[in-house]
Amino acid sequence: MTATLPSRTKSKKKTAQKEITAIVTKKILPPIIAIAIFASIWLLLTLGDSPRLPSPITMVKETWDPFIINPFFDNGGTDKGLGWQLLASLQRVAIGFSLSAIVGITLGILIGANVWVYNAVDPLFQVLRTVPPLAWLPISLAAFQQSNPSAIFVIFITSIWPIIINTTVGVQQLPQDYRNVARVLKLSGSKYFFKILFPATVPYIFTGLRIGIGLSWLAIVAAEMLVGGVGIGFFIWDAYNSSLLSQIILALIYVGIVGLILDRLVAFVASKVVPEEQK
Repeated sequence: MTATLPSRTKSKKKTAQKEITAIVTKKILPPIIAIAIFASIWLLLTLGDSPRLPSPITMVKETWDPFIINPFFDNGGTDKGLGWQLLASLQRVAIGFSLSAIVGITLGILIGANVWVYNAVDPLFQVLRTVPPLAWLPISLAAFQQSNPSAIFVIFITSIWPIIINTTVGVQQLPQDYRNVARVLKLSGSKYFFKILFPATVPYIFTGLRIGIGLSWLAIVAAEMLVGGVGIGFFIWDAYNSSLLSQIILALIYVGIVGLILDRLVAFVASKVVPEEQK
């Protein structure tokens, strides 16, 4: 026993080291190399006496103080750090996306459960979902007369279609065996919904939610460029009007990082909710 315990401890340490090495080589190292290559190409393209775009070094120098080291400064009005700009945009996305999730899942289940309703509304939905997000902005501004509700409506109307469509498909793909079991067991409507229909539809719902959150983030950045106020989209547009390209590039990096986090967040929730056999 005394001889085997140290050997087991050593084997566990070796296994842990191998796992850490595998994570570093497969998950961490590749994106670092890709970012380094991208930065090198960016640096090469901006070499010269008068480059049109700032180099990565110039961008960092021009935005270091205060945008990088102090992203939550607040000088009043719209003169705020990128942290506050992102939070304002995320607040609009949270409201618009939550509304689209509630309405989209409800409509998707109702439409998928009724063939007649599906045949009636599917052509209309297929037409509406192809309308670009910003095309809805004049309608929303005319209806709400305010920029903030208008931006939230653009998020709602942009992200709701993949949620509705994927939820509808999930309901329609419910195996006939499940329906037969429900009939044999004589399940009530509520039990059928919560025990069979909804759990079987959850993987499709999260697929729609993951697409919808990405579209929401795209829509808010574009909408804020036109409606103004505090938000990352307005920050980018204001920096463009002031020819502050370094600030624009930094904001784009922030937008991409936040978009990635939102996508991974929905994927993480889906991994905890969706059963393993249905992934």
